[in-house]
This record gives sequence, structure tokens and C-alpha cells, in this order.
Amino acid sequence: MNQIPMTLKGAEKLREELNELKTVKRPRIIASIADAREHGDLKENAEYHAAREEQGFCEGRIQEIEAKLSNAQVIDIATMPKSGRVIFGSTVTVLNVDTDEEFTYRIVGDDEADFKQNLISVNSPMARGLVGKEADDTAIVKTPGGDVEYEVLKVEYL
Repeated sequence: MNQIPMTLKGAEKLREELNELKTVKRPRIIASIADAREHGDLKENAEYHAAREEQGFCEGRIQEIEAKLSNAQVIDIATMPKSGRVIFGSTVTVLNVDTDEEFTYRIVGDDEADFKQNLISVNSPMARGLVGKEADDTAIVKTPGGDVEYEVLKVEYL
């Protein structure tokens, strides 16, 4: 299976979620199923069916996280050489040449991406256009609305 690039912070977040699912949510669901069984007939027991469905979702998420972590290529940006280039895990500040708007993005793995928090996937058109650029370089990003030109203002390795 392919390696999944992930920042150190992203891997820690997934491990925390996995721990929460295994130590808190799973036992709570098991207790809910046991309580629902005590109510009698399982065929018409909505609480039992809801708990079993929740158990299925929980177990599926546990398997998904375990698979991602087993295939994760965890990249610690602090240990990477500071070349001045935009790379996976770096934080880049760009200026939209047409609108004079300034944006700051951190390039992360697919599972960590959250545009509202300025975390963009390494596979996004924006990140693909920026990777390899340095400060004062111009990047052309292909968008559905046409090409957008950005000037790289600053590259940080936080």
C-alpha cells in the first residue's frame, strides 16, 4: 500500500482519536448494548439497533485510523533542512497578484487538511503550485475559474 504523508502533529491527533475510540467510546457503546438487551425483544428494540449501528461506525473508524497510521510516513518539519523552498509541512505566505490579498497556508497531508484553519492538502492544486518555490517566486495555480498568479512572500518551517 502507498505511504501516506502526515505531519507529526497530524499523526499525534490520529493517535489521540484512536485512543479515545478504544478507551472511552467503545466501552460506552458496549455498555449501551448491554443495557438495551435487558429491555427484552431485540427485534423491536430501537435502542439496541442504534447502539449496534454506532458500534459498527466506531469499529470502522478504528480500522480506518489504524490503517492510516500503519501506512503513514510521518514527516517532522523541525528535522527537515531549511532550504527556503516550499515543502511538505512548511507554512507559506502568498500574495494574490490580481487582488492584492495575502494568505498564509500550511501544507499538510490529506487527512489533516482543513481550509478554514489554513491547512491545505499537499495534493491540492494550490499546494502543487507552491511546492518547490522560494520567497519572491511567482506561482501559477490552476483553478476551475482559470489560472491565478501568486507571489511567495515568506516560507517558514514551524
